[in-house]
Amino acid sequence: MIHYLSEKPAAPHYFRLPRRHSASFCTALIIVALAFTACRQQSQCEPPPAPTVVHDNVLSTDSVRVCYEVRGSGERALVFIHCWCCDRTFWEKQVDEFAGEYKIVTIDLAGHGESGAEREVWSMAAYGADVAAVVHKLDLPNVILIGHSMGGTVMIEAARLLGERVTALIGVDNLQNLERELSEEQIAGYLAHFSADFPTATYEFVKGMFPAYADSELVERVSSGMAAAPEAVALGSFDQLFHYNYRTALSDVRVPIRCINSDEYPTDAEANNRVAASFKVIFMPGVGHFPHMVKPGEFNHLLWQTIEEFWPKPAGDQG
Repeated sequence: MIHYLSEKPAAPHYFRLPRRHSASFCTALIIVALAFTACRQQSQCEPPPAPTVVHDNVLSTDSVRVCYEVRGSGERALVFIHCWCCDRTFWEKQVDEFAGEYKIVTIDLAGHGESGAEREVWSMAAYGADVAAVVHKLDLPNVILIGHSMGGTVMIEAARLLGERVTALIGVDNLQNLERELSEEQIAGYLAHFSADFPTATYEFVKGMFPAYADSELVERVSSGMAAAPEAVALGSFDQLFHYNYRTALSDVRVPIRCINSDEYPTDAEANNRVAASFKVIFMPGVGHFPHMVKPGEFNHLLWQTIEEFWPKPAGDQG
């Protein structure tokens, strides 16, 4: 039974203080309370410490050195794959966001970033082997591969090599039509355009893939960085990417594919479901080709949702 008291009860005798000590005791209590509150407020305002970063490398199947970084821990890993002429730093707005929940792996594909470039044919299969080499070295049993632009094609090749280790594939502004094939004339035209003046053509090409409102420093950094990529690697990768056959590759990969795409180019989900085991797409309007960099907060929210389709959070842990 609960008893409601109309008056404040007297303190028990063993807690009563002599009158001469009561003021100093109350003052001490106030000081302790204020210190506790200040510490609590400080801990709430300070961001959590950044995850420890492990920087390492591994040899791909053709003995080219592939550099990578690892953050976080756990049995489930997110492996981020950058796009054409980019590197692992393009995921800087995602890595710490997800490292508290998963092991995060970012990779410099061969010919990009800090990785080696001693390769003659810049095929999607060779890039897929780069990713697979990292996953095998880390012995990751349960991974979701996340690839931006050309990285979406690379993740398919990696999945062919990794088999049951792969839970799902998540593309970022790519895989708009898995049935589409370019003619040799179209491919030759693309390559001729970039071969004529690679730095200028690439700079203008990349700059045009950002929305007008995008941060100017971000646009300049990305456009200039990609325009400074090794021309042989860039053109060789383009040639291989344009000739890639998704139907053949996906006959070996029967895991779900999800995409977070810009609405700038239409995505044919019906065509993709004729090729892939399962395909769904979420659109981010008006963000251009780099949604994870232009609007990282919105992108990360959608990526959380997509990941949780395959790795649901426990009940009561939906914050």
